[in-house]
Amino acid sequence: MALNFSRRQFLLYGSATVSTSLLLKACSSGQTPKLSMNGGSLRIAIALPGVISDQAWNQSGYEGVQLAKKKLDAQTTYVEQVAQADQAEVLSDFARRGYNVVFAHGGQFDAAIQQVAPQFPSTFFVAVNGAVKGENIAALRIDHLQASYLCGIIAASMSKSNRLAYIAGQKFEATEQELRGFELGAKTVKPNIKITSSFTGDWNDVAKGKEATLALISSGADVIYQWLDSASPAVLQAASDKKVYAFGNTKDQLEIAPKAVLTSAVKRMDLAIAYLAELANKNQLKGQIYTIGLERPDILSLGKFGDMVPELVKQEALSSKQDIVAKKITFENCKEGGQNTRCVKKTTA
Repeated sequence: MALNFSRRQFLLYGSATVSTSLLLKACSSGQTPKLSMNGGSLRIAIALPGVISDQAWNQSGYEGVQLAKKKLDAQTTYVEQVAQADQAEVLSDFARRGYNVVFAHGGQFDAAIQQVAPQFPSTFFVAVNGAVKGENIAALRIDHLQASYLCGIIAASMSKSNRLAYIAGQKFEATEQELRGFELGAKTVKPNIKITSSFTGDWNDVAKGKEATLALISSGADVIYQWLDSASPAVLQAASDKKVYAFGNTKDQLEIAPKAVLTSAVKRMDLAIAYLAELANKNQLKGQIYTIGLERPDILSLGKFGDMVPELVKQEALSSKQDIVAKKITFENCKEGGQNTRCVKKTTA
């Protein structure tokens, strides 16, 4: 059975359906939770910051829960367009209504998870893209630094102005890592290349995404790496209109703007979410950060290449990908920030 609500319907319904048994569980001592299904199927919920039809981040999260439903015969629900101010209440209501695993789909949910999780020790909260962990908190991370490193190599190889740009909705650990990887990859090709970043403050605002793109192009950037949700097609199309290059993100977005998209950082969040749901179903989900990198090409990979990408550039990126998987390229302390490239270690072993 799958239920879905608008944010307003969810909050009204959830506030009226507090279960006495769940309240008793919430007051119990805080051991790493064993998910008691009372003889029934796993119940999974997901809170999404955008809409499930964005062909990007939110759609992939929704599809992950649907995949878990199919694989595990789970009961599922979702709420889309959850504003930051409503995060704690939405997560709490999922727990009150008896959902065993609650996915919060974005690093912007971290503070709300830390606030809510201690009140509901029998519910496991999963911070997708998060940086938090606890007795009943896990984080699911894609190694954004690895994928963006490859895109940086491609971007610097294709740039004529030696100016690149990065656009994202918000600045938090995952986007900072992605920007860092993009810089590191680009500087292996052109050490003096310039990278400018812009955070629009909204993953879905099409006008803001387009405005930021045009501003960066006006400043000289001729390759743009974007990570937005509903606003991402506007960025890609603006790049195409101005005859500069760009990257897709999360989904393979080549078809949105085939004259502009060099490739995409494909992040199969649906498969990653279903994987953690399967762990939960086996009572094997732990309070830790699960990081998935290029060693899982079914989950993290490069998408289709645009026709404009030379074969030599493709091969350089794909060769670097294999070196990362083989640990011939490692990123020691790169996630700490800084501008030098010394944290990238290359070996021939």
